[in-house]
Amino acid sequence: MLKLNGLKLLHFKNSQDAQTVDIPLPKTVKIPMQQHMGAPCTPTVKVGDQVRVGQLIGDSDQPFSVPVHCSVSGTVTALEDYVTSGGLPAKRVVVETDGLQTPVECSPHTVTNQAELVEAARNAGLAGLGGAGFPTHIKLGYKDVDRLDTLVINAAECEPYITSDYREMMEYPDDIIEGIQAVMKCLNIGRAYIGIEDNKPAAIALLNQKAAGTSIRVEALRSIYPQGAEKVIIYNTTGRIVEEGELPADKGVVVMNVTTVANLSRYLRTGMPLTHKRVTVDGNFVEKPMNVRVPIGTSVEDLLNFAGIDRERVKKALMGGPMMGLAMENLDTPIIKNNNAIVLFDEAEAEAPHTTACIRCGRCIDVCPMNLMPANLEKAFDAGDKEELERLKVGLCINCGSCTYVCPAKRNLAQKHQLAKAMLRRKK
Repeated sequence: MLKLNGLKLLHFKNSQDAQTVDIPLPKTVKIPMQQHMGAPCTPTVKVGDQVRVGQLIGDSDQPFSVPVHCSVSGTVTALEDYVTSGGLPAKRVVVETDGLQTPVECSPHTVTNQAELVEAARNAGLAGLGGAGFPTHIKLGYKDVDRLDTLVINAAECEPYITSDYREMMEYPDDIIEGIQAVMKCLNIGRAYIGIEDNKPAAIALLNQKAAGTSIRVEALRSIYPQGAEKVIIYNTTGRIVEEGELPADKGVVVMNVTTVANLSRYLRTGMPLTHKRVTVDGNFVEKPMNVRVPIGTSVEDLLNFAGIDRERVKKALMGGPMMGLAMENLDTPIIKNNNAIVLFDEAEAEAPHTTACIRCGRCIDVCPMNLMPANLEKAFDAGDKEELERLKVGLCINCGSCTYVCPAKRNLAQKHQLAKAMLRRKK
């Protein structure tokens, strides 16, 4: 059974009142063909092609994949090999912008059933925009649709520093409500919950006002980490437990990130697919935290230059928050669909702590939201004991990082759990 407790973290929501601003159009964007879970796309354009905003530039015939659209207008100057921040090889399309931002022709979409909703979500290029990158059309395409009765909108945003979803709620609440209603109608779902941590009272009040008179309920959730983890927010809004190997849909639940459902609404209204992303820029030395809307494929370096960041002080740059974010190898890394923050640390905060021996204190067990035994899992991984890893249910680990955070020995528990899961996948 899942716990209701969790970590009490300092939130550092320094940019929560920073209204979204647009970055000046970069000279070049480099748009990866791998921006989601599943199969990478293959470029559908070639060097020398003229492209427009919203034009399809990458696709795949694999079901578990999401098409990629151009975020600028200009000329394709290269198709180059690229290794994602997660270590996966892929291609990326390099486009030199023309400064015009000429859009493709597009028109509104009307959806009335599941098939039309799934097609729209795929054509919009949507994947989970809160960080996971799970293809939205796969999530909405659950075959036994009659089992679905609840929609949960994940608006917890429990990671420190990140406020991009919060700004979505404050700036585009109508899009959120309209997107929820479209999903409920097409999937014949009778109720929806918007789960928001209670440290966001303004967003709770605003969405309560917008949802008045509907079957959408705003749930004020405790400000604990990892409140935004999928299985945790399902339990804390519905009381249902998603067991190992199960999907949320197996329990009658569809979970969508709040920014994802808002972008679905905008696609239905305009026909323009996902081309831009809001990104929080913050960190322990950032003087002016902000939320910036950038064309997908913009380099982190261009973003930091716009934000006025002293590059010399950047010793570690994370895509995402400090609990689950990935460290970038270099600042030429492009912004992709599921990036919601760039969090920066100086030398004092970036230095890796010295690891010592486990003292068997049990703190990692106390904070694990999935009731796992992280120290025992580490021991099993170090021994290469696949059977023990399966017995200890390493597959339930949600990689929240809570165990690593509380460990007095500074052991890399969460990281080893992900390596353990990869080892088991190779076995299978």
